[in-house]
Amino acid sequence: MNRADVDRLIGAYLDHLTVERGSAANTVASYGRDLRRYQEFLSRLGVVALDEVTEGTVREFLVALRRGDPDNEVPALADSSVARTLIAVRGFHKFAAAEGVVADDVAHAVRPPRPAQRLPKSLPVDDVLKILDAAGQSEGPRALRDRALLELLYSCGARISEVVGLDVDDIDVEHRAVVLRGKGGKERIVPVGRPALAALDAYLVRGRPALVKKGTPALFLNIRGGRLSRQSAWQVLVDAAERAGVTKDVSPHTLRHSFATHLLDGGADVRVVQELLGHSSVTTTQVYTMVTVNTMREVYATAHPRAR
Repeated sequence: MNRADVDRLIGAYLDHLTVERGSAANTVASYGRDLRRYQEFLSRLGVVALDEVTEGTVREFLVALRRGDPDNEVPALADSSVARTLIAVRGFHKFAAAEGVVADDVAHAVRPPRPAQRLPKSLPVDDVLKILDAAGQSEGPRALRDRALLELLYSCGARISEVVGLDVDDIDVEHRAVVLRGKGGKERIVPVGRPALAALDAYLVRGRPALVKKGTPALFLNIRGGRLSRQSAWQVLVDAAERAGVTKDVSPHTLRHSFATHLLDGGADVRVVQELLGHSSVTTTQVYTMVTVNTMREVYATAHPRAR
């Protein structure tokens, strides 16, 4: 197997992720970049054929990612990026072994570094309400769209890609629910609060008809009548936060984190929150419980006479 053969195998693996695994386009693109980096590393070692790779080679690649290459202005990667890159490499070797291209999966025993757990950033309820109010302060169809967009993001805890990907028919007003399509094309039905439904109704009646210019099913439209992009939706939130005087760094994911944290603060079960967020594992959702525990500690430390 030469370099061209490895190129073709990488292409076959990426096609496998797309067609058979249903991986998101962004994920496949990231894996492609990671595997090109891996292939360049093998070339520098003089390794051409995949069957020349050993477990030690993969571990050496892991070290190189964490160390970087100052001589060639290649920075060291953060543990989270190293972990993602190694996952791509492990998947590739597993695929090569399953296809019979190589005899053994030499990467299966190599474990990625465990990244430091960072607490999600969330906003107080009052700050979220200020941002939502600020989104609808001006007049016109864009203001109605912006208010409906942010209300829906917070009401459902949705990812920004899920919301801008919505079509009008995905909103079920009668049952106060919305169909969200998450990572890997997985669908979930999430309830929608009355304020978000009211904002959506105002947008659909008085806002969207003024923006639409062709027969598009998209729910949220830009000024040209096409589907609103993620970048534009992000800017809607940033502008509303600035008008509201919320000075913290705010992103669409901040509203998602706030949604989860506020639910748990209100007594919601972590498994219910897991389903609402579309997490495949409850372990991913449990990081939000750390936020609420920290909040309890702060309240206890300031309120209890014998806390210190």
